[in-house]
Amino acid sequence: MTVFALAFALLTGLVALVWVSRHLMIRRERRDATLLTPDSPGPPDDAPRITVFAAAKDEEDCIEACVRSMLDQDYPHFEMVVCNDRSEDATADIVERIAAEDPRLRLMNIDHLADGWCGKNHAMQHGIATTDSEWICMIDADCRQTSPRTLSTAMQYARETGADLLSVLPQLEMKTVWENMIQPVCSGVMMIWFHPDKVNHPDRPNAYANGAFILIRRSTYEAIGTHEAVKDCLNEDMHMARLVKESGLDLRVVRSAGLYVVRMYTSLKQIVRGWSRIFFGTFGTLKRLSLSLLALVVMSLLPYVGAGLGLGLALAGAEPSWPWWVLGLAGGTAVALQLSVIYRYFRLLGAWRWLFWTYPIGSLITMYALIGSLLKLRSGAKVVWKSTAYKKQ
Repeated sequence: MTVFALAFALLTGLVALVWVSRHLMIRRERRDATLLTPDSPGPPDDAPRITVFAAAKDEEDCIEACVRSMLDQDYPHFEMVVCNDRSEDATADIVERIAAEDPRLRLMNIDHLADGWCGKNHAMQHGIATTDSEWICMIDADCRQTSPRTLSTAMQYARETGADLLSVLPQLEMKTVWENMIQPVCSGVMMIWFHPDKVNHPDRPNAYANGAFILIRRSTYEAIGTHEAVKDCLNEDMHMARLVKESGLDLRVVRSAGLYVVRMYTSLKQIVRGWSRIFFGTFGTLKRLSLSLLALVVMSLLPYVGAGLGLGLALAGAEPSWPWWVLGLAGGTAVALQLSVIYRYFRLLGAWRWLFWTYPIGSLITMYALIGSLLKLRSGAKVVWKSTAYKKQ
């Protein structure tokens, strides 16, 4: 048992060191990371024409805020097209009413879904084909611009960096305990594989984009095969990013603050289902999903097991007691480091900092979502998104 206790203590100590490295990462992120804000420069003097596209399916609760906040942009040359994907609510009526007020807005109704296509991809393909702007901006219907300068700063940054596809990351709007408890953990799992530093490095294979805001050259969009190339992909943003990088083109991801927000999910059920779909569509393989689950177990739960087991057996009089005290101390140190990192991480993301202590609970729920993604790998499994069921081949 002494050997077991010491081996467990060593593993827990290594986990503690990883949490120390996370402190350094957050410090570096706050000090050095590029952050687009309303004060960032733009638009460029020769601002090219942009067409903004939003695919919408039954989005009557958020489409007006999405459209109006985008039409309020200070960018000099842009138009907006809402691709209404078979909505059965008042989405089309709302867009038509706004379009009557502003000629820069156009509604395109999609009344069918072609075989082999996911709904959003099908709608975007049809909408983009009706325009010829030099740049294409794709956003989600649940996004709300909080600054009139999002398009201007994004285009300026794309021009400065030579980006062929630029994804501006959103600020998450989290209004409930569940959102603030789980969303940061799920986002952290994504960063295991897709940290912006890795994505922006041309020699690394890591490819990532967030469909909440993608700015892409039309020539790049056509070079990767348009949405036709990702027609059956639920996470088309990730796969388009992969195609851009595999083509040797410039892929870039940048954080933002004060430009726009997105409220992804509002209930526990929506969070679990939504992130399970995201994990499945993003990782998509047994290896990546399993490694993500394993990393979460080791980093999130192992310190508590080590602290509880070590201190519990030491206090219960196990002999010899010193290996168990060592394990308990290592576990307690790892827990303290973990929670201090999570406090800073929640602050960085804009989550409720006082919920930092709920991280183990958020981790357990995230593990449940990952297990749900693993189950979707089985042949014949279905993924339901926006009331449409897609069968895994």
